[in-house]
Amino acid sequence: MKIIKRILISILVIILILAIGIATFFGIQGYKMYKTALEENSMEDVVNEIRSNEDFTKIEDLPKDYINAVVAVEDRRFYKHCGIDLISIGRAVINDIRAMELVEGGSTITQQLAKNTFFTQSKELTRKCAEVFMAFEYEKNYNKDEIFELYVNTSYFGDGYYCVKDAALGYFDKEPKDMNLYECTLLAGIPNAPSVYAPTKNPELAKERQAQVINKMIKYKYLTQEEANEILDIEYDEENYKNE
Repeated sequence: MKIIKRILISILVIILILAIGIATFFGIQGYKMYKTALEENSMEDVVNEIRSNEDFTKIEDLPKDYINAVVAVEDRRFYKHCGIDLISIGRAVINDIRAMELVEGGSTITQQLAKNTFFTQSKELTRKCAEVFMAFEYEKNYNKDEIFELYVNTSYFGDGYYCVKDAALGYFDKEPKDMNLYECTLLAGIPNAPSVYAPTKNPELAKERQAQVINKMIKYKYLTQEEANEILDIEYDEENYKNE
């Protein structure tokens, strides 16, 4: 019995050493990618370019319902973490191990901003590590409202809309500040998979994603069930918006 115990302990130690080695390797490669990205384009220059866009939308011009919807579905601890969410990362690692592939990223809004502005959308460990370093850089230089503002101005919403203003005008023929609760919850769900959830392409899937957003908002006390019920039965009709 003691021999078996020693063997098991030895195996666990080997696995732990291998895991530390792999993490160290990808961490170093990710750090190099992060430093190279900043050498090619400084964060200040990148942010200034985003803000200079004529369609840039400031956070004070976004409905509170939209902000709450995005935080609820994308990163509920956004205003509390330092750029990464260890709880979400832990859950994602477990799910990735179960699936034996990168199926869930556990990315925060800050990490998604880092990906949108400096890296590709590919799922690879080196890029994920670089994304973490860049997220810390964003958190060091900008406050949460600024980070959220930059995020929605660099996210893809499907149908060729690359910022929240383009999406609001394109889908609803409205400025972002004029979106109602139905529109806020529908738009908040799209960037997760724009080609899938664009309401003009897959209205049923967009509706299912919107329901996920609404359920998260109920769970985290941004909405009551009564408020949710009022919008769950509404269907997106592109022609209605174009004819308003």
